[in-house]
Amino acid sequence: MDIGIKTMFYLGRIPITETVVTTWLIMVVLVIGSMVATRRFRTAAPGDKLGTTEHVVEFVVDGLYQFIRETMGKKGLKFAPYISTLLIFLVVANLIGLLGFRPPTADLNTTFGLATISFILIQGTGLRSKGLWGYIKGLFEPFVFMFPLNVISEISTPVSMAFRLFGNILGGMVIMSLLYGVAPILIPVFPHVYFDLFSGIIQAFIFTMLTMVFVSMASDEEEEN
Repeated sequence: MDIGIKTMFYLGRIPITETVVTTWLIMVVLVIGSMVATRRFRTAAPGDKLGTTEHVVEFVVDGLYQFIRETMGKKGLKFAPYISTLLIFLVVANLIGLLGFRPPTADLNTTFGLATISFILIQGTGLRSKGLWGYIKGLFEPFVFMFPLNVISEISTPVSMAFRLFGNILGGMVIMSLLYGVAPILIPVFPHVYFDLFSGIIQAFIFTMLTMVFVSMASDEEEEN
C-alpha cells in the first residue's frame, strides 16, 4: 500500500494528483446519487406511495436535521445544507480507502481546504450576528492585552481541525501499510474495520461536530449580549 501522493496527469503545467481525481470521483457519485435518489420526490403526486429508496433518503435527511437541531438549536437548521453535505462527503472520503482508493482526507490540502470553508462560515456567522464593531470588540475581551491570544485562538481553529483529521486518516494508512508489509498475503480484516471504517466515521463526525459547535458559539454570543 503506497501512502505517497501520486500525480495522475497534467493539465498544462498543473499536476492533477490522486487526491484531486478521487475527490472528483466522490463529487460525481454524490451528485448523481442525490439526483437519482430524489427524482421520485420531484415527480410523485401527493398521494403516491414512496419506495424503499425514498424512505431511506427521508430517514437519512430527517436524522441529519434532527441531529443538527439538537446540537445547534432550531436556528442552526439554516446551516443544515452545508453541515449535511460536509458530513456525507467526509464519511465517503474517509471510507473510500475500503475500495482501494487513497482517501482525499489523507492529503493536508483537502483537510485544510475544508477547515478553511468552515472557518469562513464561523467568522462570517460571528460577524453577521455581532456586527463589525462587536466582532472587533470581542477580540479585546475580557482584557485589551488578550487581543493577540484571541487572534491566535481564532486562527488556530482551522489549523487544528485540518491537522486532526489529516493526522488520523494518514496515521491509519501508515499503520495499514506497515501491516501489509509484515503480512502481505494475509488480509488484516480487523485493522481495516477499525482504521478505515470505525475511525473514518468517527473522524468525519468529530470534524462536523466541531464545525457545528464553533458556528453555534459564534451565533450565541450576540444573543447573550
